[in-house]
Amino acid sequence: MEDIRFPVERLNKFIISAATAQGVPKGHAKIFAQRMTEADLRGMHGHGLMRLAAYSRRIREGGYNLKPQIRPERETPVSALVDGDNGLGQVVMSFAAGLAFEKARESGMAWVGIRRGNHAGAGGVYAALALPHEMIGIYMAVANANHMPPWGGVDMLLSTNPMAYAIPTGEEPPFVLDMATTVASYGKIKVYAQSKKPMPEGWMINSKGEPITDATRAAEGFLLPIGGHKGYGLNLMIGMLAGVMNGAAFGSNVVDFNTDFATPLNTGQAYFAMRPDLFRELSEFKAEMDAKIREIKSSTPMEGAGPIRIPGEAAATREKEMRQIGIPVAPAVLKAIRELAANLGLEDRLE
Repeated sequence: MEDIRFPVERLNKFIISAATAQGVPKGHAKIFAQRMTEADLRGMHGHGLMRLAAYSRRIREGGYNLKPQIRPERETPVSALVDGDNGLGQVVMSFAAGLAFEKARESGMAWVGIRRGNHAGAGGVYAALALPHEMIGIYMAVANANHMPPWGGVDMLLSTNPMAYAIPTGEEPPFVLDMATTVASYGKIKVYAQSKKPMPEGWMINSKGEPITDATRAAEGFLLPIGGHKGYGLNLMIGMLAGVMNGAAFGSNVVDFNTDFATPLNTGQAYFAMRPDLFRELSEFKAEMDAKIREIKSSTPMEGAGPIRIPGEAAATREKEMRQIGIPVAPAVLKAIRELAANLGLEDRLE
């Protein structure tokens, strides 16, 4: 069966109605829906509407505090540690990013750490929040399930630990790099499992080192880091900066939110915001960003390859297209979401 497309605003309203029907305050529900819709618009479907059923189960089983007191602690003009009070991850991260922008607007840059948060979705969505403020945004997180062992080991102590960077431009699409430190994110594995598509070799292996290409057998193996031991090193660095430094979960403390829907996750994230005009005039910076992007894109591709792209370019194209023709929803996701809508008694059940 083919994916079915729905208008962006309809899906956004649907998520809001599902969240509020489960006791989420209206303001938080709007942020929750917006961040999930933005993930789908960027093509990160493993972090969009697909997650709503699992988030809803966590709500039902008491895994979230639906009325958190999100607050900054250990605050300075250029830093803060945000206590998410076990609130919805999208809401906690949006608060933290907003606090970073406030501080960076005054001081030029700011680093905000997060503890007692939750899974927040696609990192690129949060990095890109800096762009309307004419700032650079950097996001890092300790992911919420361990699917990777240390390099050369077999004990599952590490996760996908993503990072994302957003850099403003002038006329070119902004540079937005969003990547896991594993070859594939586990959200992407879920997408492949639902669609019954075989995974490429090199994403996962079992304890004997044999490749796994059937995504429905993902539990039998583990993810591989990008660049071998170098990706492993990046993964550890993010765990230490977003987890250890914030007093958040890392290593054996990480709760698998795919199987445990009641235990607080204590998710750790970090957000850095900076004004480029600390170093040169903003207009000059953006003009040279455009020039360098055009230089790279117009460079000679390998035979049979091309065109050469910049991180964030394809996402910008996808968003423009989806805003016109709708967001695609996979049949398996739609089935789960319609069941949720029926159980909640929602007026719109995405029929």
